Amino acid sequence: MAVCLWCAATTLAQAAEDGSPQPVPPLTGRVIDQTSTLTDAQRQALDTKLAGVETRLGTQIVVLMVASTQPEDIASYAQRVGEAWKIGRRDVGDGLLLVVAKGDRRVRIEVAKALEGAVPDLAAKQIIDRALMPAFKAGDFAGGLSMAIDQLAARVQGEHLPLPADPQGAATPEHPGFQWNDLGVFLFVGVPVVGGLLSSMLGRKAGSLTSGLV
Repeated sequence: MAVCLWCAATTLAQAAEDGSPQPVPPLTGRVIDQTSTLTDAQRQALDTKLAGVETRLGTQIVVLMVASTQPEDIASYAQRVGEAWKIGRRDVGDGLLLVVAKGDRRVRIEVAKALEGAVPDLAAKQIIDRALMPAFKAGDFAGGLSMAIDQLAARVQGEHLPLPADPQGAATPEHPGFQWNDLGVFLFVGVPVVGGLLSSMLGRKAGSLTSGLV
């Protein structure tokens, strides 16, 4: 394990030094933690919660934790991940991606086109401020992610999207079951999240701002 972590850290450092972008990790489940922050039990609990959201609402939410997105900013990195993974139902376009760059102290929420109304900019900022930020500052990453998932799911539920056609066909950690959408169907829209002070200084511009968390 120590060797693997050292290799991962070396890869990140080399990418930052030579200016090459961080590679997009393979989509292996609903919760991908490349920082080893979450325990197996915590990761499984979050995965189970996300599976419940997918079974109940149809919307697919994926959490990605990375050490850093450097040399890219988190917005560019999250967009690349979203374009590569294409999560969400093909005929609905309702994927949602939550990226945490732990070492950079940044977070990014990306929503598919169908969820723009469910998770607008202000709602995303509130989720960051009220769920993620306090928990992350206290070192409770699993708790913060769990609360954020609950709040995101509540907003998606209020959007009245088409229900899943096969509730029994829920994805499992061993076989995520994500449907690969055409890029034209699954258009990611960056949700800016920023502290109140920065917002008042710079103003609000959709898709252009990202928050520092801890």
